[in-house]
Amino acid sequence: MSMERSELDIFEDIAKRRRAVRHFLPDPVPEEVLMRLLDIAHWAPSGYNLQPTHYVVARSPEVREELYHAALKQSHIREAPIVVAFTGDRRVYENNFEAVLKSDREAGAINDAYEKKLRKFVPLGFSRAPLGLGGIAKTLFGIPASRIFGKVPTVPAAEKRLWLSRQVALSAMQFMLAATAANLATVPMEGFGEVAVKRALHIPRSHIVVMLVALGHPAQGKLIKTRLPLERSLHRERF
Repeated sequence: MSMERSELDIFEDIAKRRRAVRHFLPDPVPEEVLMRLLDIAHWAPSGYNLQPTHYVVARSPEVREELYHAALKQSHIREAPIVVAFTGDRRVYENNFEAVLKSDREAGAINDAYEKKLRKFVPLGFSRAPLGLGGIAKTLFGIPASRIFGKVPTVPAAEKRLWLSRQVALSAMQFMLAATAANLATVPMEGFGEVAVKRALHIPRSHIVVMLVALGHPAQGKLIKTRLPLERSLHRERF
């Protein structure tokens, strides 16, 4: 009988081994490893393939010290050699839509019919014209309509922060899993002052900061964490 592990076995081990580590060794993370992890994160899915996630890498002690104060003085920001801020671009439609279509066309990822659909529907979801009133109108219409009909999806123009948070979180999770596969440790952080983080990292006002992730070599041994039985959360056909 073959003892070779399947790709699913390997991935299951990585997913179950990942832990939020709060104490790090000062050992540096090689640049080539960091870039590989970021490239893997960059391949996470995003709505309409618009790829709104940006990555701000903080290595220097001076910048991390500013982040330390912006993030409720969490010690792992000082200890970890790298902290990555995951941000979402509010202007992703304006900045990326045409470039994404061009890239997908050249790669053969979309055909003319699908491109036509994208050009018809994606602008409707993101447009706030005129004078930003489009987003207000979509908010006022979308929320009542969703309650009445239950079939109105999240409209990026009306719920930009929610939409961006979903996309960015996918990329951050992929980054953390890749780090685990590289025998590195991570800890995701939501506890921070967004304005202070933006100021420390010179992040544009057009971006939202979704998550900070510290990256490095763990100082702790094997961390124990449990999960409640899957059956408590599993629902079939209906909730």
